[in-house]
Amino acid sequence: MKKKTKIDTKQRIMDTAILLFNRDGVQSVTSRHIAKEMGISNGNLDYHFRNKEALLLAIYEQMRAEMSDSYRATDTVGESFEQIHRLLLHLESFQYKFRFFNLDVLVIARTYPQINRLLKHTIQIRKEQMADMLQQAIADGFFIQATEENIRQLLLSIRIIITFWLSHEELVSDSGPKKQNTGMSKHIWQLLVPYMTEKGKAMYNNLVENADLIKK
Repeated sequence: MKKKTKIDTKQRIMDTAILLFNRDGVQSVTSRHIAKEMGISNGNLDYHFRNKEALLLAIYEQMRAEMSDSYRATDTVGESFEQIHRLLLHLESFQYKFRFFNLDVLVIARTYPQINRLLKHTIQIRKEQMADMLQQAIADGFFIQATEENIRQLLLSIRIIITFWLSHEELVSDSGPKKQNTGMSKHIWQLLVPYMTEKGKAMYNNLVENADLIKK
């Protein structure tokens, strides 16, 4: 029973930290702020996470696990084009859930070397996974064969959009951060539209464009 309580407390600390990081930014939140928000002692928090890097590392491990599950899920649901669509939709909700990380990614990477190394490793893995999905969509006839020659540049552009989309939205918004990031996946699709076959365009209109019309 004590082990279960310990696990629950660690997750509560992580959840509270995510809430405060999202609201106030990584640099503004200390362990004392988190402990006060939870109504626990600083010693109790330090028992579970000896410092801020350990806490951020645990949160990032949770983020990696959640996204890995999402990439694995695409292997079992629908055609390759639909898999990309589902993944991009999940990325939008995922980014909002952990929005502090992308908003403060440079600060985190420069301040915490262990997270920096893991982040670079993860980016490489995600790039390879996305490349595999695009290659499969080409093989399935959704994108023209010439897309293969441009995959490296497309992957770089997609990664830049994913990493800095929230920062851009916050900088240009007059009303502060939006409640939900809804434009990122559409913007990524716009990079891919010129490479679509007629089959791909039909699927795109069915999955993406029609879905947007229904929402409106």
